Amino acid sequence: MKSPVKGGQLGGPRRVKVTSPQTRIALARGHRRHPQLLPLPAPADAEAARAVFAAQRRTALRTVALLGAVLFGSSGTIAALPVLDRLHVAGVPVSWLVLVVATYPVLLLLALCHVRRAERAESRAGTDTDTGAGAGTETGTGAGAGSGP
Repeated sequence: MKSPVKGGQLGGPRRVKVTSPQTRIALARGHRRHPQLLPLPAPADAEAARAVFAAQRRTALRTVALLGAVLFGSSGTIAALPVLDRLHVAGVPVSWLVLVVATYPVLLLLALCHVRRAERAESRAGTDTDTGAGAGTETGTGAGAGSGP
């Protein structure tokens, strides 16, 4: 019995790797640019970044808790009220409508509020560090402080 595959190979004809001429030229050069390392932030910047991260983490935990409440709440409502499966609106069970019409818009609203809170925490930290640095130099012991007549 003859093999149904040409050449007797199980995988059929051998595959060929096709690349762009620019790719072949770039690979032939052999030197690739190394990624530049970012400079380390100043200690004040690192503290500000930690504060923003902590605020955004609290926001994320709040959002996840609300997400769980919405999802488990809608599922619990459907489980607690089996009559929702028997009721139909325009041929669609009410339990499905609870999931589609009630749950998804709430999830979208929750996501939008989360993004707004996270961005607000980030912008608040940016204004706090700007005003904090300015206030420290005005009331500090710089050249202008205490050098009155």
